[in-house]
Amino acid sequence: MIYTVTLNPALDRELTVPEIRFNDVLRATVVRNDSGGKGFNVSRALHALGAETIALGFVGGETGARIARGLAELGIATDFIAISGETRTNISIVSETATHHIKVNEAGPTITPEEQTAMLLQVETLAREGDWWVLSGSLPKGIVPEFYAQIIERVQRVGGRAMLDTSGAPLKHACAARPFIAKPNAFEATELTGIPVTTPEDAGAAVAAIHALGVETVYMSFGKAGALISDGRTCWFGAAPTIKERNPIGAGDCAVAGLMWGLSRGLPLPEALRWGIASGTTAASLPGTGVGDLALVSSFFEQVVIRTLG
Repeated sequence: MIYTVTLNPALDRELTVPEIRFNDVLRATVVRNDSGGKGFNVSRALHALGAETIALGFVGGETGARIARGLAELGIATDFIAISGETRTNISIVSETATHHIKVNEAGPTITPEEQTAMLLQVETLAREGDWWVLSGSLPKGIVPEFYAQIIERVQRVGGRAMLDTSGAPLKHACAARPFIAKPNAFEATELTGIPVTTPEDAGAAVAAIHALGVETVYMSFGKAGALISDGRTCWFGAAPTIKERNPIGAGDCAVAGLMWGLSRGLPLPEALRWGIASGTTAASLPGTGVGDLALVSSFFEQVVIRTLG
């Protein structure tokens, strides 16, 4: 089983306009709503690939109910913690030519201590040996930076494996809990280690520093260029295919889903990396925060080139 945990979900509302102009009234030609939040995006992509997944998280109010209905309509299993606050809405404005976009995220509700305790108890109840847990996204108000670390400890003490995709203080504290995989991008890796990272070729020292924190596998993304993965002995880089980009929002989450899909099937790291990059590339080529099915992702898989870094 692959669980995803979204502590700060959102309804992703995308408005397509002929062109983006400032200080003017823009009229949307297309309106799209998706059940968003990084973990939910991962679950949607996993489901499209045919993997079994359960989406966990905090949801509240009418927006939270709308997200729950949207995921249910897609056939995705959920097990949410109900909260007293209202789940946030994130707005994207994209041009019809897909050359520009504006993204505005709300901060989200405050999570009470009782709601946090309910989440940790849920994790303890569900965690089993051999399961994968994807912990991704920002922390909502009210939650301490150590919260991801607390989840990781509960998952991995019974033999589960946690993958972490967050930034800042939550990333730093969670790495101390020794997650199986940590996924910073180049900027987040620089922030975490203090070692500048701009290209895959100069990432070696930062990758080594993250391993030294106790992280078994480092997965570092470089946006549309591709991503690298390291087991502490060998580091592989996958170059993403060139595409006509339509909406890159959520593509990183789909890359996580592709990687998890590969690892859950027992594939070696470089092969799982290819699936991750192919899934992320597919998402970036689709409108909205769309995800690709196995056939579409497979078509990009063949175009991903993997090489070993020195």
